[in-house]
Amino acid sequence: MKSIPFILLILSLSLTSGCSWLGWGDDETSGDDAAGYTERDFYEKIQSSLNASNWTVAITNLQLLESQFPFGKYAEQAQLELMYAQHRSGAHEDAIVAADRFVRLHPQHPNVDYAFYVKGLSEIAQTTGFFDSFMPTDTTLRDIGTARDAFGTLTELLSRFPKSPYAADSRKRLINLRNQLARSEIHAANYYFARGAYLAAANRGRFVVENFQQSPAVPDGLAVMVQAYYMLGMQELADNSVKVLAANYPEHPSLDETGAFGYEKRLLKTNDSILGKITFGLIKRPQPPAFDTRNIYNKAVRDSESTQNDDESADQGRSIWSWVTFGLAD
Repeated sequence: MKSIPFILLILSLSLTSGCSWLGWGDDETSGDDAAGYTERDFYEKIQSSLNASNWTVAITNLQLLESQFPFGKYAEQAQLELMYAQHRSGAHEDAIVAADRFVRLHPQHPNVDYAFYVKGLSEIAQTTGFFDSFMPTDTTLRDIGTARDAFGTLTELLSRFPKSPYAADSRKRLINLRNQLARSEIHAANYYFARGAYLAAANRGRFVVENFQQSPAVPDGLAVMVQAYYMLGMQELADNSVKVLAANYPEHPSLDETGAFGYEKRLLKTNDSILGKITFGLIKRPQPPAFDTRNIYNKAVRDSESTQNDDESADQGRSIWSWVTFGLAD
């Protein structure tokens, strides 16, 4: 046990020193080392780093190449590869800046659509966090500024270059971004309900219905409009919204068998408040209206929940011996 602090010290020193004692980063080229390099020498070394996914070294050499041969044969290609390497290394802000710079300097370049594509990918990457790969998170609850930026970038790519080789993938990503933006509007409407800002909630619901048609959030957008108009005393508008909801989404859980809207329903699962727990349920704060039917209308969410339920069922059927041996003795 006494060796544990020593091991931790060695690991920390290796991280702070860039793991140079393991030989990592030996291929990095400094300005002095590259004094005799031709432009082709640079480019070949860069390609070797890119093929080996050594993004840090590739970025350093690409920047050196551009500084030493700003008008060379490989200058424009190096700028494209620099933004790609920055994106792959996780330096998304740098990749966005590099893409904007390329579009500004080379608006008529045959590969300018690639700059838009990498910029959009980097903006999408900024909408996710480090732990999203390890645990389920709801990205629609976060700030949607970068998602909106990505939506605008990929939309511009498709409008300017509809036949781009990156158009098909961009359309798929736009659908997902569109759904995220629509769902974030419903979250905002639920927040306004909690604050008693019913007109603001109605505007959010109407915005989803008018601007995000065919997205999984439209049924909740209509339900938000119904509830908000009802609470504002605008019964005619509420009734008209109910008719649209019942005609297009009769299975919405806020509707009963006759198509009547349940104004007192709460579609979000809410835990007991702290006040309710302290008073053992004697004092309960009434829950405001809230809508979220992604488990019904969003195929991705349905598939995710189905997979999660299957995994839970499989885990419940495992023996203790299976857990101890990590499934090797199954």
